[in-house]
Amino acid sequence: MCGAGTGYAGAVCCTPGTPMPDAPPALTETDTRVLMRLRRIEGQVRGLQRMIEEGRDCHDVLTQLSGVRSALDAAGEQILEQYASGCRARPGEPITPQDVVRAVKLLRR
Repeated sequence: MCGAGTGYAGAVCCTPGTPMPDAPPALTETDTRVLMRLRRIEGQVRGLQRMIEEGRDCHDVLTQLSGVRSALDAAGEQILEQYASGCRARPGEPITPQDVVRAVKLLRR
């Protein structure tokens, strides 16, 4: 919703109290959990970059890299599960086996 006051939502003008044009849908609890997981992964990747810049031991770097990959895999599985439950495919339409296969192939690229 556009707020009272300026009547602007970012650079888009709108009437206060009306939905913003092309506003993204509200985040679900699952979306919020995925975003938190991705932010943690981002921190792990920055830590990995720092480790390389500091010349840390290869064993430590590889251990951190393994953790990042595992975290990404877990995030991908959570997103796939959300997709398969019908939330992101085509809202209102049933999920077909082809939809699931397509999502799995995207995840495995």
